[in-house]
Amino acid sequence: MRIAVLGNSGSGKSTLAHWFATRGLSDVLDLDTVAWSTAATPTLRAPDEAIGDVLSFCAARRSWIVEGCYAHLIGASLALRPRLIFLNPGAAQCLANCRARPWEPHKYATREAQDERLAFLLNWVQEYYVRDGDLSLKAHEALFTAYDGPKAQLTAAPRLEAPPPDLLAWAAEA
Repeated sequence: MRIAVLGNSGSGKSTLAHWFATRGLSDVLDLDTVAWSTAATPTLRAPDEAIGDVLSFCAARRSWIVEGCYAHLIGASLALRPRLIFLNPGAAQCLANCRARPWEPHKYATREAQDERLAFLLNWVQEYYVRDGDLSLKAHEALFTAYDGPKAQLTAAPRLEAPPPDLLAWAAEA
């Protein structure tokens, strides 16, 4: 199974990626972990370095899942012909998911540190629909449209406790 999951912050990318991973024993790469440095004050890494890490991750595995909001990093993985899933449930769902987000220890030292960034995150989610650039709805739609491999756009979060047949079929491809 090779899957690339693209979407806004809070769209359900991580949840879906980990759901797939538990069914296909695939490793998951959260693109935040390669897009940003691990310095005390994280900064965006050079695109070619991050792309190299994505391609190395994918090349080292028969089965993998990459997930994130970085069109250029998802785009790099598309050369390996994964199934592209574009999660686009709308602003209200993304905002609700962000408010209910569990602590992400791979991104924040404490739950409190994550919560301090919530207002920024909610604003970021809303700007997705009007901003330009790699992390925008426009870029995600363009990448999705241009990809000629297997793909699906989901405009509602799938119910993973009772998954639809297409998700089960994709998971069975492992």
